[in-house]
Amino acid sequence: MTVTSVRVRRVTTTRAGGSSKAPYDSFNLGDHVGDDPEAVRRNRLRLAEGIGLAAGRLVWMEQVHGRSVAIVDGPREEPVPVTDALVTTVPNLALVVLTADCVPILLSDDEAGVIAAVHAGRVGARIGIVPRVLEAMISVGARPERIGAFLGPAAGGRSYEVPAAMRDDVEAHLPGSATTTAKGTPALDLRAGIRRQLEAAGVSGVAVDPRCTIEDKTLFSHRRGAPTGRLASVIWMDSEGSAA
Repeated sequence: MTVTSVRVRRVTTTRAGGSSKAPYDSFNLGDHVGDDPEAVRRNRLRLAEGIGLAAGRLVWMEQVHGRSVAIVDGPREEPVPVTDALVTTVPNLALVVLTADCVPILLSDDEAGVIAAVHAGRVGARIGIVPRVLEAMISVGARPERIGAFLGPAAGGRSYEVPAAMRDDVEAHLPGSATTTAKGTPALDLRAGIRRQLEAAGVSGVAVDPRCTIEDKTLFSHRRGAPTGRLASVIWMDSEGSAA
């Protein structure tokens, strides 16, 4: 008998080590921001090589700040259209989310072998992308109490200044996200609101990368300086087979 287990892997990139020139310097993974397509192609190939998968095993999204979720069962030649979350049960298939201030969320139920990558910006988080992706994961075998979450680098509350009315509106839909900047002005901390939402849904553990994209110049930030590149947060499952 052959027993197969999976090991969930996660990676978040920085700006360093790529082929793109300013203002996308240098490891830009976004193909929709005005960068040289050949530079992006080389950067994406480098990402695939770095995680030990063929480039065709990386699944990308056409992110639109919505709440659509796609369950994928194999490689895609083109980005999955009009979606902000991907779910799979397929080993060695990497799900990629691109960000430059929005919150990248990587989710996994390691026991069930279910993973997800989520793009949660202000709009998507406000309208409920997180509950939608949890529903999709559960539909293919995940259980909330076994799901672990990782919230990657994103705009932090100290620097994510917004109008007071916008802050209050997001808070009404995503409680826990309202805050103030370091200078005392209205602000949002989307990761705080998303963490509260995940925990309320029964998710067992939520880890948060403390880095703020606006403050940390090793990361891309649309708010700090557009046009700019995009970071990638990637999740996949290594399959491991053993004879028994």
